[in-house]
Amino acid sequence: MKCIIIDDEPKARRLLRILVEENCPKITEILEAGDLLSGVEIIKEQEPSIVFLDIEMPEHSGLEILEFIEKDVVNFEIIFTTAYSEYAIEAFQLAAVDYLLKPVRPAQVKQAVEKAVNLLGKSQINEKLESLRSTLLKGEFNKIALPVSDGVQFVPIDEIILLKAEGMYTTFYTQAGELVVSKPLKNFVPTLQEKSNFYRPHRSYLINLKYIKQYVKSDGGYIVMDNDQQVSISRDKRDEFFAFISNL
Repeated sequence: MKCIIIDDEPKARRLLRILVEENCPKITEILEAGDLLSGVEIIKEQEPSIVFLDIEMPEHSGLEILEFIEKDVVNFEIIFTTAYSEYAIEAFQLAAVDYLLKPVRPAQVKQAVEKAVNLLGKSQINEKLESLRSTLLKGEFNKIALPVSDGVQFVPIDEIILLKAEGMYTTFYTQAGELVVSKPLKNFVPTLQEKSNFYRPHRSYLINLKYIKQYVKSDGGYIVMDNDQQVSISRDKRDEFFAFISNL
């Protein structure tokens, strides 16, 4: 039996591969892809039985998979791998879609694969995915799960003032203070831009528009947030920014 791991993080793919190899003897071949579109091509060519699919990836979310595969030829089970936690579990359960919470544990993998094997060809995965996507994108979940050194921290989205890129790290500025996360900014942009208040005025920043305090014209123009952080505006984003805030 074949499976494929679709995740933009190489370390996450390596860890899951090891866990599958050690705990799931029915899986004899493990394929990998670093983004959704590459994964879709492999799925079409290799026809794996199980797809381990990360939700939060640059360019395309895992939730978009059915936009690139004909629904009537879907013959695999999906196990989502995600940093969403308690606030989103209800959505997965309501849609009856299986998931692994990061960091992934061996017992989780074994149980999820056994369940997927038993459901092959029986689970109406198309309907389940549409239900899950609809529920998650409604914005009913008001927290984001952030990986920290000792686990996962849940931050209310409404309390996020801005995000700042720091190389392969991202600093979250919230009403409660600052939090540095060991993931690049691009990992958080798709999730937060689905929320209408978030806007990216510069490649190094993502801001919550409800916390804008001032726009300053001098020095090329910049934004001042409620926490007094100054945010640059890219030259090619200025017109878009003004248009955006004029509709608030």
